[in-house]
Formats: sequence, structure tokens, C-alpha cells
Amino acid sequence: MSLTKIKEARELSDAAVAEQILAVKRQLMELRLQQATGRMEKPHLFKHAKHRLAQLMTVERERQIVAEKEAAEKSAAKETADSASSPEVSPE
Repeated sequence: MSLTKIKEARELSDAAVAEQILAVKRQLMELRLQQATGRMEKPHLFKHAKHRLAQLMTVERERQIVAEKEAAEKSAAKETADSASSPEVSPE
């Protein structure tokens, strides 16, 4: 089984990314439980799960950064429009 590509994670919707993050975290918990009880048959699955979790969290963070940037640009544009439409009055 080969490691997944981040391209696959980027094609998912925001909700699907969040859902998969939870699923991979559950899988890691189950793998740790198997390891602790001595039932671990495929230790390489840790690497695969951690790799997938990192990819999903990276995609989630990238989308957060883009959303924050868009919100900041929208806010700056609104402030610019507001200051241009209401002239400053001097307190004389």
C-alpha cells in the first residue's frame, strides 16, 4: 500500500476534510490500542495514518489562510470605501 497523494486531499470539500481528519484520528487511536495490547500486525499503518493526517491538516490550514486573507481584503476594501464616501470634518 503506497502513501496517499496530497492532490487527493485537495479535491475534497471542507466538510469531507474535517470528517476524514476525525476518521484518521480514530484510526490512530485504534492502532495505539492494538500496539498496547500486543495485537499489532501491521506497524506500517502508523506511518500511513500519520502521513494522511498531516496532509489533511495541511489542506485545512491552507484553506483557513485563504479565507482569512479574503476576509482581510474584503474588510480593507470596505474601510477604504467608507472613508472615501464620508469626508473627514476638522474639529474647528
